[in-house]
Amino acid sequence: MALAPYAASDTTSRGRRFSESAPSYRSEYQRDRDRIIHSAAFRRLEYKTQVFVNHEGDMYRTRLTHSIEVAQISRSIARILSLNEDLMETIALAHDLGHTPFGHAGQDALNEAMGEHGGFEHNLQSLRVVDKLELRYADFAGLNLTFESREGILKHCSVKNARILGDVGERFLDKRQPSLEAQAVNLADEIAYNSHDVDDGLRSQLISIEQLCEVRLFRQQYDDVTQHYPGIEGRQLVHEIVRRIINSQVVDLVETSAARITAAAPSDMQAVRQRDEQLISFSEAMTELNLELKRFLRTHLYRHFRVHRMSTKATHIVKSLFDAFMNDVRLLPPEHQRILHNMEEARGARGRARAVADYVAGMTDRYAIREYERIYSASELT
Repeated sequence: MALAPYAASDTTSRGRRFSESAPSYRSEYQRDRDRIIHSAAFRRLEYKTQVFVNHEGDMYRTRLTHSIEVAQISRSIARILSLNEDLMETIALAHDLGHTPFGHAGQDALNEAMGEHGGFEHNLQSLRVVDKLELRYADFAGLNLTFESREGILKHCSVKNARILGDVGERFLDKRQPSLEAQAVNLADEIAYNSHDVDDGLRSQLISIEQLCEVRLFRQQYDDVTQHYPGIEGRQLVHEIVRRIINSQVVDLVETSAARITAAAPSDMQAVRQRDEQLISFSEAMTELNLELKRFLRTHLYRHFRVHRMSTKATHIVKSLFDAFMNDVRLLPPEHQRILHNMEEARGARGRARAVADYVAGMTDRYAIREYERIYSASELT
């Protein structure tokens, strides 16, 4: 597929942190994607919470299935807008690598625990995973991804953190835009999690079709489906609605973005970066519909008492694990004790805390539960 002149390209890439010979029979961004797929952090996403903790049911989304769904939507957008499909797939597959166990509840708990040591943010942690924590290659720590992939992973960043991140932090200081590929994946992520949280929420019966029919984006697709398929019900009804919700958002996104790109007429990626505003966006009407859906999900699903009960347990588990390892490093496996001692020698208490946060953040839901039981349960003596 021919790329647009403002799309990311191997020939204009800012390269890797450590020099490597060019890949054979692959593009640089394909190499990035493959390294992510083969990483341990990517495999662990299979057992990390999206909304529902893994053991609550086999059919709910996990961070892994969510990432794959974001990648699929991203590839579709890339083809329509003539953007770099390989780069967008790479960013999509990597964007959640730094997520803690138990979803946002786990992140909030770890951020609170790290309050005196620089805090914790999963977006920064995803970059940390690909830059430092994955240990696979003899020549460097991390995956040594291209600048464009790393930039896309870092969706947002405070000025304070941007100052210490080097190249990928520069745009936050200079108030420049990321690549169109990074912009598009960010919204593909939004499309995926809003739509599929509707699906999982209905499957769990925490929300109902009757409630969702009060939300315009859902009601529009519900009316369309029931008009074309009278009598349809159950999972077929839900699937037909959800797929239309995704399609309507993607169509709106590519049509709105194509018009904005045409009007701006950027000559290359640098012209994209120098814009005051992002060129990839929904229409104002779709933005409002999405906001309405988000508000509904926040009120009726994310704050549902059953979800809150699990979030409360998750918060307790994450904080308890962090405190246990901070207070007694001998509770850590030997290899992580060595890492902690090295980081503590280099950075003091902040290094010690960051090493513990790295270990806890890398856990899957079930491993975190198991570690908690090993440390705190009297019945777990081994």
